[in-house]
Amino acid sequence: MKLKVYRFSILFFLIAHAGMAQHTLRGLVRETATQVPVDGCSVYLKGSRTIFITDSLGRFSIPNLKTGVYQLQFFSLNHRSLKKEITVDSDTATVAFSLESTEKTLSEVTVTAQQGSFGMTRLREVEGTAIFAAKKSEVILPENLVANLATNNARQVYARVAGLNIWENDGGGLQLSIGGRGLDPNRTANFNVRQNGYDISADALGYPESYYTPPIEALKRIKIVRGAASLQYGTQFGGLLNFEMRQPVADRTFEVTSRQTVGSFGFFNSFNSVSGTAKKLSYYAFFQYKKADGWRPHSHFDSKTIYADVHYQLTDEAKIGLEVTHMDYLAQQPGGLSDDMFRADPRQSNRERNWFKVDWNLFNVHYDWKVNRRSDINLLAFGVVASRYSLGFRPNRVATVDNENFERDLIAGDFRNWGFEGRFLNRYKLGRKDGVFLIGTRYYHGFNHSRQGVGPAGKGADFTFVEPDQLTSSDYRFPNRNVSLFAENVLFLSSKVSVTPGLRYEYIRTTADGFYGNIIRDLAGNIITITQTPEKRVNPRGFLIAGIGLSYKPSAPVEFYGNISQNYRSITFSDMRISNPSAVIDPNLQDERGFSADVGVRGEKNEVLNYDLSLFALNYGNRIGEVQFYDESDRVLRKRTNIGRAVIVGLESYGEVELLSLLGTKPEQWGWSVFGNLALIHSRYVKSQIPGVQGNEVEFVPAVNLKSGMRWSYRNLKASFQLTYLTDQFSDATNAIDGGFSGVVGQIPAYRIMDFSLSWNYRWLKLEGSVNNLTNEYYYTRRATGYPGPGILPSDGRGFFLTVGVKW
Repeated sequence: MKLKVYRFSILFFLIAHAGMAQHTLRGLVRETATQVPVDGCSVYLKGSRTIFITDSLGRFSIPNLKTGVYQLQFFSLNHRSLKKEITVDSDTATVAFSLESTEKTLSEVTVTAQQGSFGMTRLREVEGTAIFAAKKSEVILPENLVANLATNNARQVYARVAGLNIWENDGGGLQLSIGGRGLDPNRTANFNVRQNGYDISADALGYPESYYTPPIEALKRIKIVRGAASLQYGTQFGGLLNFEMRQPVADRTFEVTSRQTVGSFGFFNSFNSVSGTAKKLSYYAFFQYKKADGWRPHSHFDSKTIYADVHYQLTDEAKIGLEVTHMDYLAQQPGGLSDDMFRADPRQSNRERNWFKVDWNLFNVHYDWKVNRRSDINLLAFGVVASRYSLGFRPNRVATVDNENFERDLIAGDFRNWGFEGRFLNRYKLGRKDGVFLIGTRYYHGFNHSRQGVGPAGKGADFTFVEPDQLTSSDYRFPNRNVSLFAENVLFLSSKVSVTPGLRYEYIRTTADGFYGNIIRDLAGNIITITQTPEKRVNPRGFLIAGIGLSYKPSAPVEFYGNISQNYRSITFSDMRISNPSAVIDPNLQDERGFSADVGVRGEKNEVLNYDLSLFALNYGNRIGEVQFYDESDRVLRKRTNIGRAVIVGLESYGEVELLSLLGTKPEQWGWSVFGNLALIHSRYVKSQIPGVQGNEVEFVPAVNLKSGMRWSYRNLKASFQLTYLTDQFSDATNAIDGGFSGVVGQIPAYRIMDFSLSWNYRWLKLEGSVNNLTNEYYYTRRATGYPGPGILPSDGRGFFLTVGVKW
């Protein structure tokens, strides 16, 4: 009996040992058509920390693999990416893989999504010439969303990104206003906003507001990297927001896409694109026209956007590209409301003469060179030539009746900015350890000419100053210079642990050169005196910020991550000087400094479960904000100043699950997924010299921020439902509840919004429909201090939209 037990034990040990035996996977990568080995192809083993590179014969090897199923991803310049699952055991021989050349014309191609069916995923540790290891990142995949893309509906598009606070006063999606973790959402000014890696804001440091937002229909991905992105992309507390445009189709010389959308309130959107590849030349271009009358009176807008992207493959290792973007729109703005006006009728407007005009032009030239199997260089030059004009009647008391015989306030901004960025990334070995080193530099030259004065009377959109030499409130030129050097390094301490330190040096020189004026009138509106005071301010400074991240992967689908990075935000040109009838600016404003930290766990499993659970902390020193005060005439005004030090901590969670697959009962052509996104945030001013502020909640921070929804699918039919819920939040540091006669400060009440969308496609035809704000809630997300207010800006009520799309 003992002998049988002994034999059984030996047999069990041998079986277990065979199951735990480690193997080496050897592969060979060739080009499909020519069978030529692909040199320098990057091979990613899902869940592994190491990037494997093929040699000149197309060979690679991955050691220390246990018996099991693994997923490999192949990326090579001038080839289509490939995802493949293989089984590794003791019998596994050298495995051959084939990559399609992007120069090859195929008769028919069936493409499977490379990143699963979820609406959101995350960035790999190294992508291109950028490092994202141990950073909290989110990647939105518009192609996978069942949502209203024609209106750039941010509430739906960004629903899976935890903790975002979105201002929803722009029904056409002309401007994107998102914040998070206590950051002001106004025109996404607290993020480093880019398109395909280059700046698109008015001035990256001096005036980082984004008046241009690309159409969601033109986007391949939207990348968001939280505060730790400050080391590579700039010092903003929010981090990076990068819009990645669709790339030229690689397997056709000519492809056309056309989408036509109609909807409530006179909405019409026409999006049309062409794309293709012919030998070494590839291109993608689109034209979008959009217009609507708006949910409120006096809300009409017309918008046009044109984009062209041309790439040329110089060699197998190098390519060059040129991108040009133009956007212009004219929007009538119905102005803000007081609390009493909103309660009486949120759709009312008493401003017929307020207008906003934008003309935005972006230019980019970029060069990508794969120096060898381990080294890559990216160079890009970019420029912005743009203008924005705001015209209107905007008294401190928003209920004041507008008289078309009165002159209006006019603000004009012209921007002429250009810059250069260079990056070098190298994969190396340090002993037996792998590492990735990135070094880069940036030079930025900004110029902003800002004028404010008296505009014409009447109702029309006439952006001409009246007597510009006499009735100008201010005229400033803001030259801006910025030089940066940055470096990050990922060191893989083991197959499970990596550490990522980084440094960034910034030199900033901002200048204000001009004058501000004061016009005094009598009760009849006649000018009594005009004064103009010259002013010149120069503010050079240099500083170093640092950060470090740590990542631990106990298994392929699970990662624990943490990081801490310093942040910095320069005072803007608006902080230096602007005239507003209800606000004053502290002349001693200082730059904002602090740090952000994240710690969390994330992962996915077999395209059934996707999750990210994290804690964050934001230490915000010298935070700039607004407080109410009384002047010598006992008028209530707002003062823009350094409020104090704010600390914001919270829990951010996201999860999405394919329920039928999880239950093991999914029919082949059915799908049912559920997602949830919950942020619980606590915020306080822990230090302030302003009476009544210390201990208050930080503005723009709802304690509970929830987005949740479902998606159903059957064959080519898909439907989605979404719920958005935010609790009360304050709009200023004094935590005022009622906005009074101005409506610019006060509480923003909790709101709950539902959306429903439906899509169906068959071959070249796609139909989409959506209902925004399903229950027709009356709510608002913003109290504007200036344009397009001042006052409460109501969000849109229920709207219906229908899209017809074709592709051939």
